Amino acid sequence: MTRVLVTGGTGFIGHHLVSALAAGGCQVRVLDVRRATCAIPDVEYVQGSVLDTDRVNEALRDVEEVYHLAGLPGMWIPRKGDFYAVNCHGTEVVITAARQRGVARFLHCSTESILFQPSRLRDGPSEHGLLTPQEMPGLYTRSKLLAEQFASQAARSGFPLVIGTPTMPIGPHDHNLTPPTAMLRHFLDARVQLYLDFIVNLVDVRDVAAGLILAMQRGQTGHRYILGGESISLKKILQLMAAISGRRYISIPVPGRVAEISAAALEFISDHVTHRPPTGTAEGVRIALRATDLSIEKAQRELGYSPRPIEPALRDTISYLLGSRSSP
Repeated sequence: MTRVLVTGGTGFIGHHLVSALAAGGCQVRVLDVRRATCAIPDVEYVQGSVLDTDRVNEALRDVEEVYHLAGLPGMWIPRKGDFYAVNCHGTEVVITAARQRGVARFLHCSTESILFQPSRLRDGPSEHGLLTPQEMPGLYTRSKLLAEQFASQAARSGFPLVIGTPTMPIGPHDHNLTPPTAMLRHFLDARVQLYLDFIVNLVDVRDVAAGLILAMQRGQTGHRYILGGESISLKKILQLMAAISGRRYISIPVPGRVAEISAAALEFISDHVTHRPPTGTAEGVRIALRATDLSIEKAQRELGYSPRPIEPALRDTISYLLGSRSSP
């Protein structure tokens, strides 16, 4: 029985990954700062931060494989320095401790957002070339890029590490409302939908979990595997949401520059007045303006990754969001 640690295992992807690992016969331990909303039987849950070296070492005891998912997924937080602390330094802590413990295999979970290039540099989507930290569209992507660079360096120095890169996962039970689900909820609740049309690659979160396991089992050390689904326009997604929910909307496209200025204003209000997350961020708009269709062919060819059509997952997500709204 393989002994596995999943950092960030109570999160959206983490929960589905832990469930799949446990169902596959693994002995799973979770390290997360949050308590599990819905604990999975026979899984050991350790509450603690990836910034706590002692806690990380304790969680790594007798572990053979590590899935590192812990991080801050949103693009707005009150304390901006936490992006670097958790996403980058937390990754350094976990990888360093895992190397010292002699972990046999390590998977670092990254993000598609660091792969998009500005239009002036774009000559086609690439799985290989990364921009510099200074070229990232904001603090979140900068912290995730630095984390991936540290992970890649560990792999180049001989550590058996592979990188899994989900696109935009959706599906049921996203209790923490990760950015894709939060975006869908925003549009589901808005009768007048002001939107920036861009390419969105949605993927069923259960396919992401399966893809991460395949990457752990079959991925080449140091390689990145993009775990995506279908690339469709946001305009098309809004049309599908209207058809699935049965609600009627007025959808109005807005130019990118207008969206970016509006999002920056919302962030300013959140930072200085409400101290609550805004409905959009300037970094999120910049990512959208860079978004391209990233190929999953490498994951399909080398891992046997095979994502399902996205419409059923979209239906599940909308059903979950509508149900959570009606719950007491």
